[in-house]
Amino acid sequence: MFSPATRRSGYGVSRISNHPPAIPDSSSPMTPAVDSRRSIFDGSVSNRPKTGTPAPWSSRLSVLARTPPMKRDEKIDDGGQVHPVYIGDFPQVVREEQAIFLQKSASGQLNITGGIDKVTALTWMVCGSRLFVWNYLSPASSKCVSLDIPADVSWISGVKRSPHLGSNWLLCVINWNDVCGGYRNVRRELKSAGIVLCNQRTQATVYWPDIYSPNGNTPVTSLASSKELEIFPSHGDGTSPMSSSHHSSSGSDISEPSSYNSLIASATNVNQYACLALASTSNGQLWKLLCSPSGIVQKKVNNDIFASLSLVVSGVQRTGTKGYPRSLVWRLPSFSAVQTNRQFFMLTEHEIHCFNVDLSSSLSISKLWSHDIIGANDEFDVKKDLASETRIWPLDVQVDDHGKEIYILVAIHCVDRVSSSSYMRYSLLNMKYIDGTDLLEPANLMNRRVLEKKAPLQVIISKARMEEEETLLSMKLRIGGKPSGSATILSSDGTATVFHPRKISTRLYQFDLPYDGGKVLDASVLPSLENGEEGAWSVLTEKAGVWAIPEKAVLLGGVEPPEQSFPHKGSSKGGSGGDDTKNLVKEGNLASGKIRSEAGDWREREVANVGANMQQTAQDEEVEGLVNLLFHDFLHSGRVEDSQEKLKKSAAFERDGMINAFVRLSRSLVDTLAKHWTTTRGAEIVSLAVVSTQLMEKQQKHQKFLEFLALSKCHEELCLKQRCAMHIIMEHGEKLDAMIQLRELQNRISQSRQTVDSSHSFGPERDVSGSLWDLIQIVGERARRNTVLLMDRDNAEVFFSKVSELEQVFYCIDMQLDSIISPEQHTKIQIKRACELANACATLVHSAMHYRNEHQMWYPSPDGLMPWYCQHVVRNGLRALANFMVQVLNEYEVDLSLKSDVCSHLEVLANIVLEAYLGAITAKVELEEEHKGLAEEYWNRRDVLLGSLYEQIKVFVDFQCQAKDSMEEAQEEKELIFRRLSTNLLSTARRHEGYHTLWNICHDLNDTALLKNFMYESMGPKGGFSYFVFEQLYEERQYSKLLRLGEEFPERLATFLKDHPDLLWLHEIFLHRFSSASETLHVLALSENKRFTTETEEKMMPGFADTELQLPDRKRLLYLSKIAAMAGQNTNCRADAERIDADLRILSCQEEILKVLPDGEEKQKIGHHLLPPGDLIRLCLKAPTPELLLKALDIFAWTSFSFRSRNTTLLEECWKVAIDLDDWEKLHQFSVAEGWSDVDTLRVLEKTVLFQASHRCYGPESGSFEGGFDEVLPLRLETMEPSDLMGPASSVEMILMQHKDFSDAGKLMLTAVMLGSARADIDTEDGVAPME
Repeated sequence: MFSPATRRSGYGVSRISNHPPAIPDSSSPMTPAVDSRRSIFDGSVSNRPKTGTPAPWSSRLSVLARTPPMKRDEKIDDGGQVHPVYIGDFPQVVREEQAIFLQKSASGQLNITGGIDKVTALTWMVCGSRLFVWNYLSPASSKCVSLDIPADVSWISGVKRSPHLGSNWLLCVINWNDVCGGYRNVRRELKSAGIVLCNQRTQATVYWPDIYSPNGNTPVTSLASSKELEIFPSHGDGTSPMSSSHHSSSGSDISEPSSYNSLIASATNVNQYACLALASTSNGQLWKLLCSPSGIVQKKVNNDIFASLSLVVSGVQRTGTKGYPRSLVWRLPSFSAVQTNRQFFMLTEHEIHCFNVDLSSSLSISKLWSHDIIGANDEFDVKKDLASETRIWPLDVQVDDHGKEIYILVAIHCVDRVSSSSYMRYSLLNMKYIDGTDLLEPANLMNRRVLEKKAPLQVIISKARMEEEETLLSMKLRIGGKPSGSATILSSDGTATVFHPRKISTRLYQFDLPYDGGKVLDASVLPSLENGEEGAWSVLTEKAGVWAIPEKAVLLGGVEPPEQSFPHKGSSKGGSGGDDTKNLVKEGNLASGKIRSEAGDWREREVANVGANMQQTAQDEEVEGLVNLLFHDFLHSGRVEDSQEKLKKSAAFERDGMINAFVRLSRSLVDTLAKHWTTTRGAEIVSLAVVSTQLMEKQQKHQKFLEFLALSKCHEELCLKQRCAMHIIMEHGEKLDAMIQLRELQNRISQSRQTVDSSHSFGPERDVSGSLWDLIQIVGERARRNTVLLMDRDNAEVFFSKVSELEQVFYCIDMQLDSIISPEQHTKIQIKRACELANACATLVHSAMHYRNEHQMWYPSPDGLMPWYCQHVVRNGLRALANFMVQVLNEYEVDLSLKSDVCSHLEVLANIVLEAYLGAITAKVELEEEHKGLAEEYWNRRDVLLGSLYEQIKVFVDFQCQAKDSMEEAQEEKELIFRRLSTNLLSTARRHEGYHTLWNICHDLNDTALLKNFMYESMGPKGGFSYFVFEQLYEERQYSKLLRLGEEFPERLATFLKDHPDLLWLHEIFLHRFSSASETLHVLALSENKRFTTETEEKMMPGFADTELQLPDRKRLLYLSKIAAMAGQNTNCRADAERIDADLRILSCQEEILKVLPDGEEKQKIGHHLLPPGDLIRLCLKAPTPELLLKALDIFAWTSFSFRSRNTTLLEECWKVAIDLDDWEKLHQFSVAEGWSDVDTLRVLEKTVLFQASHRCYGPESGSFEGGFDEVLPLRLETMEPSDLMGPASSVEMILMQHKDFSDAGKLMLTAVMLGSARADIDTEDGVAPME
């Protein structure tokens, strides 16, 4: 099969004999000498180190012989690891029970059952009559639950054991924490779990409601045989199964002994500690086991819902084929209390079925859909990809964590068309839900196709030897591990094979152990701390503990499956059993040895596509080896002869960053695990002194490395050419020093906690472990999960060894803060743990800064290099902790003494956070990278932190001054206390330009001198703190104080007043800049700014300052502008005064227009807003009256020449309106009928609008600014062509000629215009000269 080499006896013998395999002979090359061999459960342990825990069992040495000792003792990174990694031993109580069970076993074989629950990481093992449950991710000395299996269940009477049935036990874990929604964090201990244990042969069941509760670990058993089990209807009868009577059924259809082959279980909503287990049997039945503390009820599900399980093969109908249904699996791995239904899949001989279970009181089962995976007429089935199959066995089914992809392990009996020999083909079928399938409406899926192939059938082994059906059906499938897309197949011979499909070919990695390692019991996936991320494969063995298979072991150590056929005794062309055995041994050598022989070749071909971005090339490894050699020569001899020249020739200075050879050696120095540290996790964890000593040794060695760089002149070369690499090397020293200080802090905390514990301090306010210790455990656990080579190390040991990854401390604070400081904890505990974390963070960062200051000469130029404590991951961790402490200050109702403690820690933490932001911004500015978003985040974070601290200081000050009797005495005391408490806050605010905090403190102290000192110090952009102070005074409308204060800062005040012209003119008058003040006032009067008021005006008229400038206010500002212009006595003062007068007249026109304008929505909308001249003119023309028209012409007169030139069309519109305001046809008729004289004509025309408009625009007494109307629209042209009448008007005369009444009354119109323009000459001697 997958691992034929592990089958020790002849193939034919093993197939027909039920005897256990013979013990290997002492002459076997795999068997150590007798005198050098110890019992695997011997109590004495050889070669035990002087410190640390003993090795778990002596024969582990033969297993570990496959792993090079140097890599296990020195290398932490598993980048090139192509061998399994030992990650954990069995608990001692399990070892002892195994020894007892082995002594009682006559055959010398353990025959142990075990497994791993993927969701909870609980490992279980049945040894004899005892069940052991523990978490394999925890230390071996941690809590292991030992449960006694009742004797009547563990004893199998009169039942023939099958060598292919494996352990005969099936187990399911019920995670009560998951049901309650409390097991969401990997660091939160599983506190409540139930166990359902079934014997495959006898179908006896044992249920422990809660193995972690003293009252819940009493087992409940059910020993009913298959003939005594009643048939339970599929949809229930409306009564609770808990109250159903247990009676036999005479209609049982069982004709032969059957066994359980699959078991799943789930919590229910019936009552507390009640769960439902589903078990499938080898003769095609499904049983429901309702387990509760009061008992177990076993009921057979009605055959009606399994009517489709019958299959027609070669014309023969087969129902209840032996070994089917094969497998049961939940669609989703977790279950919450709010759910009432849960779906599961069942794999049968030719189909996969989906059922729904009602987990409420009815516990009914209903079928949702089924999919045929074998049928010949199915275009999506297995047969579509095959040509010569004779039979197909679906072996096992698994579902991904999202419940949308289904994986089916398939075995296919094929016949070679050339030789007619039979062989087996193993494949993996990957199916998924069809896009658009509504899984929330299962009722609509019964008659629809719901599945489709995600990929073609993936061949695991194309040609393998034939196997018995019972052996095939014992294979199990596991999915979800690294590499992504890989799967593990567990065989009955005790081996595990990792299958990894690639684009071009398939790779198989076979996990097997030497003879003393025992069989593989189960495989799972190491849970990752990051949601949705896959972990490495973990393997539970019979004797050798738990192992992990690194991702690169599969990628680099995997081999192609053999292509040749494996003859079998039952084949048509098969040979003898002896020849078969030879072939198996030969192929076994191929399967196990090919991993070794091809690993090196495949490493070179795959190395570019595997792992992290820092994957080393062959040249990099040579350079690193040379650097390492030269450094060790320096350690022994103290000389550096020609080291730099040798390194230059090897191109050691051409790589920068993390891939630089010097950086990699530096990292190995600070990350190395000590050889004298234990390689087994247990209760005897290394002492604190050992940890501290090892860190000091690392520091000394790293300092020696720096000396080597300096003496060999490599330091100078790196600083010039590879600044980033040298910076990283120095940061390793920073982190190492920080780790040493953190260890000392942990020592002090531990000693303090021991003192508290000795005083018998118990209660809800007692913290058992401390937040720093929990953080160490989390960081170490994450490092172990990410590097499986460290899985056999203690979390604390890994933490204090992985010095170069110190940033992970802050990452885990950011991601796991809720588990370190749980809301369920007492408030005082939360505050204490937060302060402890803040102290730890401050210790790390301050130690790193101190190291940097002490070794400043060693660092390269810092331009563009960001310190590690300024990186994004560090800032996030610090920010998360600071946010929690701010929340404590703002929301928690606790004693002021506790808040004072939080404030003191938050002050330090805030300074660290802000320094980290400042360093990051500086680096980005130096690199000319975008930093606007980071700067805004920095400013926001600064204001929040400093503002919160400021508010708390005020609270502390008020509280301490409550007892003072005298108000004056209290005020003095308050000022002294406030100054004392705000000292640190002032320092931080000054450093990070926290202007709000500086202003608030100075304002509360009423200390103008202190304020001026800060204003002198701050020289930031746009006036710095001075500008901010001016803004605050301006917003508080303390204008006189602002101007007086600005006298000491004239340049900064000038910068501020450029944006505030309502104060600028006062400052300019103070400086005797009258012309500038006049210009400022002029602009201010015509702007839309708010009204300027002095403090006196505001006190007299509160709230008036918030109104808009009124028209009278604008006129007042214009008068002031005129006075300032005249006071300036410059050459343009008269022109400026004329412009101001013109604007005053326009403002007067607007006032008069608003008075004349009829009341309405438009007038209300305008209010007292300043309207532009053009809008005013159009407003007059909307509802023209003689008075509004003349005001429009007045506005035209007082604007400017440029305005009139740009708006000639609007001016012409005014003249057309002026003509229409009089009825010239009637005037003409009256003049003819009455025979008007010149005097009468003048008397009548004087009253017309046309006459008055002409007089306003062209009369001798008309006034205007910058020229008259003649320049843009003359009264008449000297010469005029007939074509001019068709185009735009160029004179008033042309406008008149285009009027409809001009043909009759044209003479009157022209007379009115000419008389109006020469009205001063009307009474002259020459009389009026009428126009011809």
